[in-house]
Amino acid sequence: MQIASPSKSAEQQSLIPLLNVHESEVDRQMHICNACRYCEGFCAVFPAMTRRLDFAKADIHYLANLCHNCGACLHACQYAAPHEFVVNVPQAMAKVRLNTYVEYAWPGKLGTLYERNGLTLSLALAGSLALFLLLTLLVKGTLFPGPLAGNFYAIFPHNTLALMFGAAFGFAILALAIGVTRFWRAISPADAQALASGAAVAEASGAVLKLKYLDGGHGEGCNNESDRFTLWRRRFHHFTFYGFMLCLASTSVATLYHYLLGLQAPYPLLSLPVVLGTLGGIGLLIGPAGLLWLNYRRDPEHGDRAQAPMDRGFIVLLLLISLTGLALLAWRDTGAMALLLAIHLGMVMAFFLTMPYGKFAHGIFRSAALLKYAIEKRQPDTLRLGND
Repeated sequence: MQIASPSKSAEQQSLIPLLNVHESEVDRQMHICNACRYCEGFCAVFPAMTRRLDFAKADIHYLANLCHNCGACLHACQYAAPHEFVVNVPQAMAKVRLNTYVEYAWPGKLGTLYERNGLTLSLALAGSLALFLLLTLLVKGTLFPGPLAGNFYAIFPHNTLALMFGAAFGFAILALAIGVTRFWRAISPADAQALASGAAVAEASGAVLKLKYLDGGHGEGCNNESDRFTLWRRRFHHFTFYGFMLCLASTSVATLYHYLLGLQAPYPLLSLPVVLGTLGGIGLLIGPAGLLWLNYRRDPEHGDRAQAPMDRGFIVLLLLISLTGLALLAWRDTGAMALLLAIHLGMVMAFFLTMPYGKFAHGIFRSAALLKYAIEKRQPDTLRLGND
């Protein structure tokens, strides 16, 4: 369903991309919020909103990805249900965010995978890949080779793993980079793109690294299953984010060891790659487990219930990667190493293959929206409707 903004003339409407039903709902609610502005101090969405009188498709996509879905504005809103205006900004923004992932995806035809990338698909893909690797080892007679002193490359050659996983990870990064570039070009005119000063980049980076807008705007945290504030969503996000970054650092250091220093795996338990990977694995155990618990307890009015399978699929894959990775580390010197390695690699490959078309994208798009906000707030506010 395509709906044009009623505030535009017919000639203007012919030049402006039409809004779909979810975008039109955000447009309606933002006009109400712009008249009220009670929630202006909650997060970046509302100050950004006050710089606009009308909301084109690009504005709506920008604001939707700027929203961190903390739920604070819903519980503070005097126009939320049962009021006849039925304002629910977190839910409306969540539905548009999914639209943006689909619209800007690369290759475009794969954008529909966002709508199908649920828990069942994630588990089925991970299980299928793990089973394939297990059957490969069984056919080769190396499924139970006996203790190999943690030498993974005796099971799968290094170059084979590097080619397989390097190609999958490289494609995922390329697809995400092209998708977010398309998004950035749509929400930022060319003249605004050139204004990304060092201060703006630093502010946006700080907001990303600290998860600034998961504090509810008052430092007490988000709302989850009720109007009670909690900081646990922010904390579990931190465990997840930094756990992932530590695992990435572990892989990067191991790559430098192998190619630059000529040091071959397996590495000692107290070596830098193993320590980084262990800490990252613990972070990816605590963070996703906590986020999954919060997800199941969350009030459905705080988001788009249709996206719950995609959210949970992403969280469960991270959790399985951590569990199988730590198990592999614990039993790498035993005869079960090949079995555990195949299962772990199946989980990792499934994550890489779903990464460009799943929940992982929300962090990339949100970072771009935060950068635009940091740039925009440094520009003159000609409307002067808010308190930037």
